[in-house]
Amino acid sequence: MKFTDQHLEHLNAQFRGIPTEEIIGWALDYARSPIVTTNFGPFSASILRAVTAVKKDVPVIWCDTGYNTEATYTHADEVMKSLDLNMKIYVPKQTRARRDVLMGIPDIDDPRHTEFTRQVKLEPFRRAIKEHQPDVWFTNIRKGQTAFRDSLDMLSISKEGILKVSPFYHWNDAQLKAYLRQHQLPNEQNYYDPTKVLQNRECGIHL
Repeated sequence: MKFTDQHLEHLNAQFRGIPTEEIIGWALDYARSPIVTTNFGPFSASILRAVTAVKKDVPVIWCDTGYNTEATYTHADEVMKSLDLNMKIYVPKQTRARRDVLMGIPDIDDPRHTEFTRQVKLEPFRRAIKEHQPDVWFTNIRKGQTAFRDSLDMLSISKEGILKVSPFYHWNDAQLKAYLRQHQLPNEQNYYDPTKVLQNRECGIHL
């Protein structure tokens, strides 16, 4: 099924304010090969719980850069076990040890930062997309995170032509905190992404 801009606009207006499980259920009825992505950062457990509560075995794509904090790795392990996730983990082809010697972590103003981002985030993600060939992509992006994300909505089309579904798009932090408490899920605030550095900056996956 091909979605026109007008169709997406109509659906986004129709879905505004309805329960997340209904949005997810609609998308899963449409999907032949759904995925959900995560970085195990702040509020990530919300989308993972919401999607897998509707369909348990949806593949969970995690592009582990190798630069996550100790807290994030501990959090990821806890969420994987508590939700019994169908994990599909992708890592860079080059080890962190080798990259630390040859490049380190370039500052965002360093021309090498583009190559760094490609190696640790974009190449593993493209590999995941090639292997899974998804038609529906569940993600936890929200309005107010970046200028680019403000231009999207609950439903949008990725640059790969995938229907991107963001059921928490209009939720704020307080609402997500309440959701995590309701479902007894942990949160992770000690998260750092060296490809983004700044909270309002994109790494390139969603662009």
